Amino acid sequence: MSSKNSVEWRYFPPVEQPNDTLRKVIDAFEARYESIRSDRYQRTSNEVLAELQSSLKAEGFQVETGKTHSEKVRIDVLLDGKLLKYFEVDAFHKAQGIVLEVEAGRGVENNQFLKDIFEACMMDNVHYLVIGVRKIYSVGHKRTPKLHFKTVTDKFLRVLYASPRLKLPLQGILTVGY
Repeated sequence: MSSKNSVEWRYFPPVEQPNDTLRKVIDAFEARYESIRSDRYQRTSNEVLAELQSSLKAEGFQVETGKTHSEKVRIDVLLDGKLLKYFEVDAFHKAQGIVLEVEAGRGVENNQFLKDIFEACMMDNVHYLVIGVRKIYSVGHKRTPKLHFKTVTDKFLRVLYASPRLKLPLQGILTVGY
């Protein structure tokens, strides 16, 4: 689904559709699109998350609100019932097992979206991953804009889900381009 003046989103596996809670995440991005759109603004991931916070909380998400330990959202990785490691995420819907990560410039430039996928696959009781990523990324006036959303969806996730070589332990991945 896409439009120049709205968010773009894609769900994987592409033969399925996002559930109602995932659709509410799309709605949250859509409702704040004019404030976060990457073709106009260079918002940080934390600024975008702050714009989405009230909508996400209304849908039952626990949302990171700052950088102190108590403001972070932590998800455990267990081995034989014992804490092995934990990862901090931007938002988590415990009942549905949905992790949300919002990325800005480094979402593609530093392959952060791949790290998000790996970490979600390791977390206990996580079934879905949502990656919010800029549609357009550019720095400076003379730099050619990079199409981050299309890179994540078309060059990586579409190929990943088309290949039988790797099966992820997630029920689905939703990408939202803002």
